[in-house]
This record gives sequence, C-alpha cells and structure tokens, in this order.
Amino acid sequence: MEGPFLVDTSVWIDFLNGRESTQVVYLTKYLNEEGLVYITPTILQEVLQGIRDDKQYLAVKQTLLNFLMLDWQPVEAAIAAADLYRKLRKSGVTIKKANDCLIAAYALQFNVALLCSDADFNLIASKSELKVI
Repeated sequence: MEGPFLVDTSVWIDFLNGRESTQVVYLTKYLNEEGLVYITPTILQEVLQGIRDDKQYLAVKQTLLNFLMLDWQPVEAAIAAADLYRKLRKSGVTIKKANDCLIAAYALQFNVALLCSDADFNLIASKSELKVI
C-alpha cells in the first residue's frame, strides 16, 4: 500500500463508528501494517467536535494526536485554500464546504494523497493536482 497519506474527516468518522466502507477497509489494513497516516488541525477539530460522550472524546483525541500532524502556517494555509476555492469557482465548480478546500490545500502543499469519501474532493481532484484514494 502506498503511503503515508492524509485521512479525511469523513473516513475517520466512519472508522470510529465501525461503519464498513472501502475507505475504512483500506485505512484499517494500512494501519494494521503499521503504516503512517497524516491528519490536519482542521480534521482533528471536525472529528472531535462531533463527539458527544466525554470519555470517547478523550480517547479519540489521544488516538488522533498520535498520528502525524501536518503543520503549516495558518495564514498561508488560509490563502492557499481561498486560492483553490477561487480557481475551482472560475472553472465552474463550487465546493459546498470551505474546509474541504483547506484540507485539499494541505494535501497539495505536502504532496500527499487524500483518503476520503466526500464527493467534493473528487470535484477538487478533477480541477487540480489533488490525488484522492
């Protein structure tokens, strides 16, 4: 398996909730082979903000903090995400969630593939150099 790669919020949520999907199977197999995966601060926030149970929140937070965090200066990341969003709009593609452009910008900046199950990322990939798994 190729890696390391960035794992999107949608995959983490399915993984944590025990949902079967192609992406979850891929991630599980990769992690069982002791593969390295990346997350971003935005992904960390999105996953954690949806957890209602305090014990689960603490456990998931600790688990996610063990993964490789892509570190990028926030202003540069914001500008890159805005530039990507604008580029997509000019080509006729409107992304519903601005955070998807931010996550895609991280993947592009660090030249890593993105494991995702969100259709917006396929749209971004169709008009950019983003590699999706």
